[in-house]
Formats: sequence, C-alpha cells, structure tokens
Amino acid sequence: MILRRTVLTAVTALAAVSAMAAPASARHRSAKSPGQSAPLRLASAGEQLTALREGKITSRSLLEQHLEHIARSNPALNAVITLDAEGARAAADKADAHLARTGEVLGALHGLPMTVKDALEVAGMRTTCGSPDLSDHVPDRDADTVALLRAAGAIIIGHTNVPTMCQDLQTSNPLFGKTPNPFDADRTAGGSSGGPAAAVAAGFTSLEIGSDLAGSLRLPAAYCGVYALRTSRGTSPIVPTRGHIPRLPGWSTSSDMITLGPIARTVDDLALLLDVIAAPAPADRAGWKINLPAPAKSKLSEFRVGVWANHPYCPVDADTRALLQRVTELLRTAGADIDDSTEPVDFAESDKLFQRLMYATSSATATDAAFAAEVEAAEKIPADDPSGLFLHSRTMRHRDWCVADESRQKLRASWEAYFSEHDILITPATPTAAVPDQTSTPPPQRYITVDGQKRSFYDQTGWLNLTSPVGLPSLVLPAGTTEAGLPLSIQVIGPYLADRTVLKVAKQLAKRLPSPVRPPAFSV
Repeated sequence: MILRRTVLTAVTALAAVSAMAAPASARHRSAKSPGQSAPLRLASAGEQLTALREGKITSRSLLEQHLEHIARSNPALNAVITLDAEGARAAADKADAHLARTGEVLGALHGLPMTVKDALEVAGMRTTCGSPDLSDHVPDRDADTVALLRAAGAIIIGHTNVPTMCQDLQTSNPLFGKTPNPFDADRTAGGSSGGPAAAVAAGFTSLEIGSDLAGSLRLPAAYCGVYALRTSRGTSPIVPTRGHIPRLPGWSTSSDMITLGPIARTVDDLALLLDVIAAPAPADRAGWKINLPAPAKSKLSEFRVGVWANHPYCPVDADTRALLQRVTELLRTAGADIDDSTEPVDFAESDKLFQRLMYATSSATATDAAFAAEVEAAEKIPADDPSGLFLHSRTMRHRDWCVADESRQKLRASWEAYFSEHDILITPATPTAAVPDQTSTPPPQRYITVDGQKRSFYDQTGWLNLTSPVGLPSLVLPAGTTEAGLPLSIQVIGPYLADRTVLKVAKQLAKRLPSPVRPPAFSV
C-alpha cells in the first residue's frame, strides 16, 4: 500500500537507513565484495552487474552498501532527497530470489540499485519536482522511462534533488533546500539535474537519468565531473518523456525539445543505460523500434573532427581554452583529421532561435489567468524591443511558431551539411568550471565571471544549447581540472541519431585523457 511505503524525506530516511539492520547474509558481504579492496559500490555499473550475475554479491548486499554510504555522506551534499529503503530492500530480495531460483537475470540492470531524478514520476513514491504545489504528489504510475528501468531489473532507491520545476541552472528548492557542488560547497552543482549528477559523482548511485532542455543534463555533469549524454531527438525523442515534470502530472505531452539521457561515471555505463531507455513510447511499440546505427568508425585516426574552441558570443576562460588546445593536440597525435576553423552555424542566431522556441514551449503549463496577463504585458512592448524577447516568445501566435519552426528545420539542414564533411564536433561544455552558487541572489542580479569579465548568468549553457533546438546527440565528458581541482569538461556533438558514434569517440578520448577526479564524498 502507498501509505505503508510512503517515501521518507532525506532526514528521516537516512536515520532509518542507519537504524535498520540488514540480514546476516547481507551484512557479511556488504563492507567489501569478494576479491576487491574497496566496496563494490565504488565500481562502475557494468562491474557491479557482472558481480551480481556471477553471484559474487547479492542485490541486497549491494543495496546496503549504497544505503550506508548515503546515510554517511548525503547529509552534507543533499543530493538524495527522498528514499524508499523498505521498497528497495523488498525489490532487491525479490531479484535475489529470482536469480537463485532460475539462474537467469530479469534484464540488463538486474538487481542494480539506482536513484531517479525528482522530475520523473515513480509509482508509490513522492515525486515533487521541488515544487510546494506538488509536495503531496504520489503518482500511481511510473514515467515511461522509469518503467523501462524496472523492466530491466533496476532497484529504485529514491529521488535526487532538482530546482523548483526544473527551472534554474543551480539546484535548490523550498522543499528540500540546496545541493552544492560535491567538490566545493560554495559552488553550484548545476541544474536542473544537479542532484542526479552530484549523486553519481559522490557514489550514491552508479547510474542516473537526467532531463535536458537548456543544458539541464549536461551542465551539472560538467560541473560535477561525470559523463552525460543528451540523446537524439527528432519529431519524437528516442527516449520516452511521458511522466516527466514540469509538464504537470497527468499530461501526456512534453516540450518539443526535451530529451532524457543517462548520467554515469564511465562511457561504457552511458552506453549500458542508453540500451535500456532508448525505446519508442508505449503506444508506438507494436510497430516501431529504436535501432541506432553502429559507430561510423572505430579509431580516432579515422575520424574527421571539427573543433570549435571559442566564440565572442559566449567566450570561455583561460582554463577552458587551454583544455580545448590540449584535446585538439591529443586528437592530432592520435591521427585524426582536424578542422578548427569551420563554424557549423551562426552562434548568436542559433541561440536566439532556441530562446524563442524554449520560451514558447514553457508557456504550456501557465494558468489561464497568468497567460492572459503575459499577453497583455507583451502587447505593450514594441515587437523589435530586445527586452520583449521573453514575453513575445511566450505569447507568440501559432503562425509565428510555425515560422520559427521552419527556421529550426533550416538550422538542422545547416548542421546536416556540416556533418556531411565532419564526423563529430568538439566544443567547450561550459565557459568555466563550476561557478559560485547564487541561490540567494535574485535572478536579475546573477552573473558569471569569465577571465575577470562579467557575463550573463545564462552563458553557462550557451555552448550546450547549440544542439538543443536541433536534437543532436551531445555528450559531456570530464577532461581535466583547474588548479583548484574543479572538473573541466568538453562536449562531443554528432549528427542526428549518431549517439553510438558520439559514445565511441568519447570512449576513445577517455582512454587518453586524465582519469576523472572524484570528490571526497565518493570514497568515504
């Protein structure tokens, strides 16, 4: 019953985790897995799954490792904000019993504990998207993607933190408070998938699913030093989005630019989770399937690589420029064919179009009264006044949206032409490493600093938003650190539906780049 399994908020649930003892068999194997010098929770998801399949550890024991770590380390990080320890233990025991009885796994994620972003509905689990208006929302149905996780055998531990209705580039809300950066508590973990990225970085989970409209998946991954993939999206996404808030509970539709994608500590784990969640929406599965093409090539020396390292519309700092230079030289050394002079699109025009489309789609869930007020306010601002971009976009007529959508198709054609001569494009992920948290600063007063110069707060996602309106696969991977030890990342972009090519390139690069740094909480 839902009432019996009502999900506990982090404070009470974490105390419960410490107090509840595991069975003797679980306690026997929970501290360290056989043959390893460290708890198995520190390993990749792939390694954890291998150990589960081979009987080297039980799902229950692996779950207890994660719950114990969350109990110790989460209070300072506040990444996991809702736990269902009782439900997770029951599911883990069921997975163990099935494997013992049949010798077969339930799916690709059989017995693997993982958390889910608090924007994805989980049946029987309080799902709020950080909004007081949804503080009592307990769905009776899983989001389509969560259903895919369960079908693959995943054990859902709980929810991770988000900004209110996923509408900020940092993670804080009135219900659960702030999630800081796991490397520096004064800096942001990013948003809106700040809780998921911080949880993966800190070792509370090996896999997560984030959502991305305006960099919400990739920005936190870059700031927290983990990997993330914004999956391809055409007319329909390759990962189903129903059950994702901020489209309100009960809505069947979502933004026409939103995508869901995996977050992990290795590229192989991104690929593992992609295979699970890449699927048509349930209504289409009788006749459709997702069959992503194999990587275009196998070796870096075979790839034609574009590099777009900087641009005056969204300049990057000295650390990021140096990082792009090192990556470019690494690619040259590997024998790749490098083009660092051709720009695929007009940065400023692409960004303005993206903003217009984003503001338009965001108006869908406004109340009638609020939208009427916006229409009235927009009518008072001249059409060519830059200050009216937000309101004019929010309230545009359908014909204007159709014209903007036509511009989007032309932008897609420009990218297609670029990728007819290049296999991938490397760009900065962000202008700088993680910026100071500005939760307490009113939005109009927020800004970031790039080489001592004030820049727009929203420049944080300028490079990430290049792919958002056109649905291209784009992967963020950690590629170095600042002198202070903060992660620095790059972005790998590929043609539409070339998700596996992007993963292949990222894996080849990861072998040659410094190993990602881990925050102190990871190995506590």
